[in-house]
Amino acid sequence: MSVTHSTDPGHDGLLSGPFAEWFLARGWAPRAHQLELLARSRSGESLLLIAPTGAGKTLAGFLPSLTDLFARGRMPPGSGFTGIHTLYISPLKALAVDIERNLTTPVEEMGLPVTIETRTGDTPQSKRQRQRLNPPDILLTTPEQLALLIANGEADRFFKDLQIVVFDELHSLVTSKRGHLLSLGLARLRRLAPGLRTIGLSATVAEPMDLRRWLVEQAPDADHHAGLVLGPEGARPIITILKSEERIPWSGHSARYAMPEVYQAIREHRTALLFVNTRSQAEMLFQELWNINEETLPIALHHGSLDVGQRRKVEAAMAENRLRAVVATSTLDLGIDWGDVDLVIHVGAPKGASRLAQRIGRANHRMDEPSRAILVPANRFEVMECQAALDANYVGAQDTPPMTEGALDVLAQHVLGMACAAPFDEDALFTEVISAAPYAALPRETFSRVVDFVATGGYALRTYERYARIRRTTDGLWRVSNPQVAQQYRMNLGTIVEMPMLNLRLVRRNARGSLGRGGATLGKVEEYFLETMTPGDTFLFAGKVLRFEAIRENECLVSQAFSMDPKVPVYAGGKFPLSTYLADQVRAMLADPERWRALPPQVRDWLSIQRDVSMLPGRDELLIETFPRGSRHYMVAYAFEGRLAHQTLGMLLTRRLERAGLKPLGFVATDYSLAVWALDDLGAAFRTRQPSLADLFDEDMLGDDLEAWLDESWMLKRTFRNCAVIAGLIDQRHPGREKTGRQVTVSADLIYGVLRSHEPDHILLQATRQDAAAGLLDIARLGAMLNRIRGHITHRALDRISPLAVPVMLEIGKEPVSGEAHDQVLAEAAEDLIAEAMGDAAMREAEASPREIDGRRERE
Repeated sequence: MSVTHSTDPGHDGLLSGPFAEWFLARGWAPRAHQLELLARSRSGESLLLIAPTGAGKTLAGFLPSLTDLFARGRMPPGSGFTGIHTLYISPLKALAVDIERNLTTPVEEMGLPVTIETRTGDTPQSKRQRQRLNPPDILLTTPEQLALLIANGEADRFFKDLQIVVFDELHSLVTSKRGHLLSLGLARLRRLAPGLRTIGLSATVAEPMDLRRWLVEQAPDADHHAGLVLGPEGARPIITILKSEERIPWSGHSARYAMPEVYQAIREHRTALLFVNTRSQAEMLFQELWNINEETLPIALHHGSLDVGQRRKVEAAMAENRLRAVVATSTLDLGIDWGDVDLVIHVGAPKGASRLAQRIGRANHRMDEPSRAILVPANRFEVMECQAALDANYVGAQDTPPMTEGALDVLAQHVLGMACAAPFDEDALFTEVISAAPYAALPRETFSRVVDFVATGGYALRTYERYARIRRTTDGLWRVSNPQVAQQYRMNLGTIVEMPMLNLRLVRRNARGSLGRGGATLGKVEEYFLETMTPGDTFLFAGKVLRFEAIRENECLVSQAFSMDPKVPVYAGGKFPLSTYLADQVRAMLADPERWRALPPQVRDWLSIQRDVSMLPGRDELLIETFPRGSRHYMVAYAFEGRLAHQTLGMLLTRRLERAGLKPLGFVATDYSLAVWALDDLGAAFRTRQPSLADLFDEDMLGDDLEAWLDESWMLKRTFRNCAVIAGLIDQRHPGREKTGRQVTVSADLIYGVLRSHEPDHILLQATRQDAAAGLLDIARLGAMLNRIRGHITHRALDRISPLAVPVMLEIGKEPVSGEAHDQVLAEAAEDLIAEAMGDAAMREAEASPREIDGRRERE
């Protein structure tokens, strides 16, 4: 909650009474952007506020509501039902809880007649029932809970007095399917509460106009957008890249080499937040820190798979300054206001400049004081990525993802939800839907196909009664087929489709050696990970080494173990793609030796030797290296377009190489490069243009080759499974039971096969292809890369592996593909690869740690 120091209580007359007294008692004054937003909101304007972390965005967003409610006064007894006045939408449950804590304090201190409550997935059912009967003035909630509320038959009554909707961290809400569902919910709120004002809050925005359109009703013949309020620039963050005394690894993501320095940084600060990109990384980092925590500093762990009770304990301990460090994933990287956090440590590359800015803002959380952050690259390529992200933050560059067209599976879910609320007219609902920005260009015919899908399942499924979820009656309105449909809808609502998860329950063996009942719930782990285990295997979770005992129904039974070499859960959905902006900056850094001065000596030497033995690609150039190793031939392409685009490229290239008779064996992709290995000499084939590299990397691979691969790929099946769950074709949860992941997958595969055979243009198959193209495949980005490199492909035929190829070669074996030959994974040690790439003398120099270099110089 940011303010300026002042003794002026007037505030241009906008704030009076308890507000002026509250500010004056503390020697504060509201900031200019807070007053501007208040004045313009009072005039009925919807607004987007862009201001740096710590600039008081939250207070600004709530001032219109608090002043409105103060003017209204406390509702007298017997005045009848009063709906909520303000709805606050947060992308995170933890953020909603934090806002309630921070907002309640000034409300109580000013004695305002305002009630504030949260409603999230963790809210008990009894409290939710009470909220519907006696709503608070301000309700703090999430997109999923809003969808549930508007699908209720009493939504008209609940929202009839709604005046303001505040969207916190708006940039993180609008670019996903959650944002699509939320935009449809906002469209419904505008119908339930005409004259509704919206307020969007964000610190990191690449395209403000996109968010401004999202906030207001769209019309076919006009460009409507919300007003814009800009806060002042905050203090520039102080960011450093860790300078370790150890050697920087060539590959990997654990950053174990830097743990002593990370621990020392924690010791030197009051409270540190340590961010990583995946839950498995969080588990590893937490364990590594505890292994060296000689002073037993209070260090905690926070990620989305942990039990809600454990997460809330960590959040409370942070708020009360009882922790020295918290290891977290994206569950804590938005808006949490903990002023005593004075250091952010980002372990691993951030993958995006805006993401880094968001996370760095958690330190100090005050606009006038610089945030302090340390970046800890896990490997040598990440050193360059961290440097690029650091440079981007100093120039204020943003790379938040662009908005996308509304997803059709989400629309199907919303259509069913509106039928659950009340019978609807198709034309009226279409008009409402296209008022939401993501769906503004939706064709009427496509909308009718979505409604038909909800009503029948589509042509190929219409003979099955269970897919008839809505029916058109004689009055022309669409209604739910039966009450069970509405019950199933509410149980399965949402757009976040997790991989199948099982509860982890900690148990003990009794005196007879059998497993006991009961025990603490530790959280959830993905089912496919546990299916690979046999009793006695160990793994790491919640900071504990656990022994796998058995699976009973939807629970995994584990016991405490003391193994020093546990397996680690691998969580899906945790990898962020390398942003286009950072990828471009890394390519620019490679091509400009002047920029190498900012890099550690180990990395500079690595790049210098690469330049000597091969070359470094230009900013818009694609370098292809080929070399033999053992009985295999390798091709490495340095595209720097992120893992998703590279994986798609790898699948398409292996198809083309197979067709050319070069017997590809497999490929592996990282964020920076792609390696393909084959039985035949790839270098010789490219030299004789059989095929030529220009033909191999032609943009036409995104045509027939892509279609053919998608038809054969497991990827579309996986994507269809998610779309089918979101669209409500397959229910995961039923009253009193829940389908296992295997059951959902089997159901999805059967339906997928039927639709592909009998209705290939089914609306859900259309949604699946759109989903795959935008998400798992990153086709747009791959297409842009192929266009950029046309005429700029350079081939280097080498007699051995190059230094730049070592990181991706260490990943060999992750992505086997079928073909004429069988995949045989190479198992050479990393040291052999490095020695071959660098040469003995060069390797000794380039692999020397800073400590070894200093010692050598001292001896000399």
